[in-house]
Amino acid sequence: MTEPDREDAAGPVVAQPPIISNHGLVATVYILYLVGFITGITVLIGLVIAYLQRRTKDQVAQSHFQFQISTFWIGLLYSVVGLLTIHFGIGALILIWWIVWTVVRCVKGLLLLNKGEPVPNPKSWLFGET
Repeated sequence: MTEPDREDAAGPVVAQPPIISNHGLVATVYILYLVGFITGITVLIGLVIAYLQRRTKDQVAQSHFQFQISTFWIGLLYSVVGLLTIHFGIGALILIWWIVWTVVRCVKGLLLLNKGEPVPNPKSWLFGET
């Protein structure tokens, strides 16, 4: 039997479409990252979603999930370096750069997603360009 033709005690099991599309999940992660500046914890929720969905067959969503994962890890590096160097004055500049960089990446990702386009270079350290 094929997967959609399976039967259980209640009758045939029919595959249901997902409640939230891949593109909806991508947008959700970008929003969770932005809300993370206020709450902190939502960034981790977004990261978990991105990791769990990164192997999707949808190439557009896949590039965005990779971009989001890269955004988290590179952003974590920026924030740690910024916090470690805050007493030397340069740390404040690094932290401001991290905030601006994160917002630009999230907004750029949302705009690309809105057009149905993948991130050209999802592992980029800047803004996803090639």
